[in-house]
This record gives sequence, C-alpha cells and structure tokens, in this order.
Amino acid sequence: MDQDKEYVGFATLPNQVHRKSVKKGFDFTLMVAGESGLGKSTLVNSLFLTDLYKDRKLLNAEERITQTVEITKHTVDIEEKGVKLKLTIVDTPGFGDAVNNTECWKSVADYIDQQFEQYFRDESGLNRKNIQDNRVHCCLYFISPFGHGLRPLDVEFMKALHEKVNIVPVLAKADTLTPLEVKKKKIKIREEIEQYGIKIYQFPDCDSDEDEEFKQQDQELKDSIPFAVIGSNTVVEAKGKRVRGRLYPWGIVEVENPAHCDFVKLRNMLVRTHMQDLKDVTRETHYENYRAHCIQSMTRMVVKERNRNKLTRESGTDFPIPTAPGVSDSETEKLIREKDEEVRQPPHTQTQEQECVTQECVDQECVMHDECVQESVQEECVMQEESVQEAEHCAELC
Repeated sequence: MDQDKEYVGFATLPNQVHRKSVKKGFDFTLMVAGESGLGKSTLVNSLFLTDLYKDRKLLNAEERITQTVEITKHTVDIEEKGVKLKLTIVDTPGFGDAVNNTECWKSVADYIDQQFEQYFRDESGLNRKNIQDNRVHCCLYFISPFGHGLRPLDVEFMKALHEKVNIVPVLAKADTLTPLEVKKKKIKIREEIEQYGIKIYQFPDCDSDEDEEFKQQDQELKDSIPFAVIGSNTVVEAKGKRVRGRLYPWGIVEVENPAHCDFVKLRNMLVRTHMQDLKDVTRETHYENYRAHCIQSMTRMVVKERNRNKLTRESGTDFPIPTAPGVSDSETEKLIREKDEEVRQPPHTQTQEQECVTQECVDQECVMHDECVQESVQEECVMQEESVQEAEHCAELC
C-alpha cells in the first residue's frame, strides 16, 4: 500500500510511446547504388525476405551504352510480430554502365535534394498532420570486388553524396575473393576513404552502461566496414540442413554464415540495431543542413529585394517574388522595374498624360468635323451651279 502511494506512474511513459509507435508503424527508405551486375537486387531481396524485382527487364550490352541513370522506387509493407514497416527501396539502374560516366551521380543527388525539398515544403505548410517522410535514410554503395580498391567513380560518387545521406560501403560478391583477399581489400578501401576525406556513416559510440557483449558487437561492426556480402534467393541443402546460399563444385557458400560473409552483420546493423540512428542522423544532420541552407538563401533573397526596393515595400510582403517558369532572371528584373516605375510615377504626371490623350482625341474630332463641313459646302455649290445652268437652258428654249 505504501509502495502505491509513492508510485506516480511516469515510469509507464516508454510503454505509452511503444504502443503509439507500433500503432502508427515505421518507415524506412534505403537506396542502393552501384554498377550493374554486383548483386544489388539479390541482396535487397535477401535482406528483407521479399521479391521486389519481379517485373525487372535486363538490358543487353548495346542498350546499356545509351542508357541514362534512372531512379526507380519500390515500396513494400512488411509486418513482423505486429510491428508494421513501410520499406522503400530506391534503385539507380544505369549508374556506372555508360561509356562516359561524367557526373552520372548528379541525378542521384538531385533525387535526394528533391525529397528534402518536398519534406521542407510539407513541414512549412498549414497541414502538418500527416507528413509523408520520403527522405533517404541510408545508401548502400556497392564496390566492385574486381580491382585494387576504390575506382575514381566510387570516390566521386561518395564525395558528392556524403553530405546528403548516410553512406554504408558494401564489398559486393565477396564469394569471388579468398578470406585473405577480403581482409586486404577492406584495409585498402578504409585507407582510401580516409585519404580522400569521404565521410561515411559513423556508428555511434556505446554508452558506458552498456554490457560488454553489446560493446564487442559494436566494435565488430566498425571493423567490418566495408561489409563483404553475398546475396542469394535460392535454398540449398548443406549437412542435412536447408540454408540460403550458393552451390559451387568445391562446396556451398552460406549467406547467413558469419564465417563466410558479413551479411548477418549488415542485416543486424540496418534493421535490429541502427535503423533508428540512421533516421536520427538523417533528420538531425543531413536534413538540418539542407534546411539551414534554404533558410539562409531565402533570407539573402529577402535582403536583396529590400535593398533594391522592388515591390516588397509597396506590397507589404517580406518574401521574394517567385520567378515565373520559362522567364530568365534578367527578363523578370526588367518586368519588375517597369512595374515599379509605373507604380512610382507621380499622380500629376499620369493626369497630364491623360489630358494629352484627351486633347489629341478632341483635335482629331475637330479635324473630322471641319472635313465634313467642307464636303457639304462643296456639294451645295455644285447643286446651285447645276440649278443655274438648268434655268438658263429653259430660258433659251422659251
């Protein structure tokens, strides 16, 4: 009884948040990038035990030459033990497949900025109740196992996007390398990432009150970058057990065997341990940087408009006038200047112009009237002459 008196009840707040979150559901947007043939689609299907690429059409070598980078989005609703997850996979077919790959990452960066812009508009609008979050929370970048480390394309892509999205590098098709080669290649890639100043996703430090097992798992995740993965959607039989893997003449590669690849570590990181942190970093770092940049740009435009005294003082608005589509900045400024001159024109000047126009009209009417009078006088003279001639003619006859 004494314990009930001392118990207030706010200890149940986590339960309330849990019930509300479960009822609302969760969303997560994952982007996969890398050249074709590195197993991106297979790995995504293996991660979430689903088939997102049923209607995919594979292009031949000739079609890939002219193919441009596209952005395709697949959304699937997954439910596990009563928890709903809306998973969105953003794929980039055509990336790195062309002969000339100059700035092929620009469309990917533009897509990420578009999602930030849409969220910023929704957040700044009147109805903020049901805002749909399509911001990219994580980008799995697939690195080819064939080579001596990062290629120039890999470096340029990650440097162009590391300020916009959480990049998690992945060493694709790890079953083509020996364990020693995987270890050397990981060390080489980590050194090049640090050398070129690429900011990949940083795992948060463990709290001091965490148990030793969790700290060890977190350290293993940090040491596994880039994750050496193998994807497979087929089930094979190994040692009397049915497992997902790949069957080779020399043996079986098990996808979910930590001794064979880092697939389990990557899945645990994405889903079980760091999904919420990926979303938090996206919201608190990448989106906030974009939002601050937008607000600074708007502020500079407002100050610029105020300094030029272009319609802001007369209209009473503090926001810049949007540029009409298809009209250049110079044409827009010219139109604004003309309107500004019309508005700023003194009233007496306008009255004088109106008087001038009125006087011109009166003068024109007077000229027309004189012409009409002159024509009528001429007609009367002609008629009088004709009547005189007729009278003379009759007198002669008589």
